[in-house]
Amino acid sequence: MFALADQLRRASVSIASNIAEGASRKSALEFAHYLEISIGSCFEVETQLQIAQRRKYITDEVYNELFEELQSEERQINTFISKLR
Repeated sequence: MFALADQLRRASVSIASNIAEGASRKSALEFAHYLEISIGSCFEVETQLQIAQRRKYITDEVYNELFEELQSEERQINTFISKLR
C-alpha cells in the first residue's frame, strides 16, 4: 500500500512540476512539450488510482470522484496545448 501511495504521490506532483517547468521555456512549442509530459503523468495517476480501486484501498465512490477531477485536468491541459500550437 505504501509503495502505491508513494507512486501516486510522485505522479501527481509530476503533473504540476512539468507544467511549471514548461512555463519557464522560451517558446510555446517547448511549453506544449512539457504539457504533453504532464498528460503522461495524468495517465500514470489514472493507472495508480485503478490499481488502488482494484485492491480495495479506495472505494468506488472515491475512485469515481478522483477520476472525474483528473479527466477535467486532462481536458484543461489538452485545451491549453491546442491553444499553444
